[in-house]
Amino acid sequence: MKNYTDLAEKLPALSEKNITVHVRSPAAKHLRRGHPWLYDGAIEKISREDGAAGDVAVLFDNKREMVGLGLFDPQSAIRVKVLLRRGGVVIDEEFFAGRIAKAIAKRESIASEETTGYRLIYGESDGMPGFIVDAYGSCLVIKLYSAIWFARLPQILPALLEQTGAENLVLRLSRNVKSEAGRVGLRDGQLIHGAELPQPMIFKENGLSFEVDVRRGQKTGFFLDQRDNRSRVEKLAKGKWLLNVFSYTGGFSLYAARGGATRVTSLDASQPALDAAKRNYALNPELNAPHDLICGDAFAEMGALVQAERLFSMIVIDPPSFARRASEIPSAMKAYERLTRLGLELLEPGGTLVLASCSSRIGMDEFLSQAHRAARQMGRKLELFDSSEHALDHASTFGEGNYLKCLFATA
Repeated sequence: MKNYTDLAEKLPALSEKNITVHVRSPAAKHLRRGHPWLYDGAIEKISREDGAAGDVAVLFDNKREMVGLGLFDPQSAIRVKVLLRRGGVVIDEEFFAGRIAKAIAKRESIASEETTGYRLIYGESDGMPGFIVDAYGSCLVIKLYSAIWFARLPQILPALLEQTGAENLVLRLSRNVKSEAGRVGLRDGQLIHGAELPQPMIFKENGLSFEVDVRRGQKTGFFLDQRDNRSRVEKLAKGKWLLNVFSYTGGFSLYAARGGATRVTSLDASQPALDAAKRNYALNPELNAPHDLICGDAFAEMGALVQAERLFSMIVIDPPSFARRASEIPSAMKAYERLTRLGLELLEPGGTLVLASCSSRIGMDEFLSQAHRAARQMGRKLELFDSSEHALDHASTFGEGNYLKCLFATA
């Protein structure tokens, strides 16, 4: 049995001395509009250079007027993660308890017996930059994208446990903070509170059961952000043969089967993910459509299906992010166009095409344009009938946080 209090003695101590940061005028304007990031290049001067990750930074413009209060991150280009735009507030247990309470209240309409997996805290959009919490039943998975939170965990975890009634806490770490986390005794996939987790763990989403590996799976174990789009697919699937490309553990496939699809095919490069998709299907005995599994590179396997003259009446293409940096945008657009063309080659006339993107650097208009361009190249006309962005538990409050987009069309 783990107890989160065991972490405290290993974690870095918080400094009682704030850091004063003077920011350049353009950055001050962005901060006043509510942007949660201050980049290192936007700093005019700083009171001390020895600030540690998680120290409180007080931000002023060139007129010495306060423009924000945040947490200092010396190892990141985003030097300060902004918490609020006013002073007179102590960043302590009570402060974080308030942020957690607001986040929980925002999700009251989602959590139920039928949906026990959802995002509880969404970083910047819930006033906790780089701090993610996903709920899977009585287990909470915390994913940290910044070292500013290491020293703050003892201030946050008591309120998180008290307000949610969670029994287990699991820590996940983004790649950029793993080495620094290791120096303070934290590691990716670490159980930091509660008894050992059952294997596999099961949660529900809109009444469907899924297994989840919260300690080793992608993200926090499941792609919770597509919940609403999976429901849309379910409503459109009756009588169709679905091809689910980049299927991971079969989310869209299960929803389509419950919606009355005659057959579903899951395609992914990961055999373990497809094995999990097969187990997920078996967890839901009401699903009776045949479920085919194809393991391999999406581009190559879709090409092989084209060569085999296979046709599907519904295709979902939900790839990973292709543009993590601005320099990758041109190649990402080419990849999306290629996938769209392959999808159209495999789609029977009048079929339904669902295209998703999780690349924040590519906007909805650009994404839609590439889809129409690809369709024209194929001599097909794409009729868009629906589109979506972020679900309630993933709602974003700033531009860079708007990553998810999904198109629904016939062709």
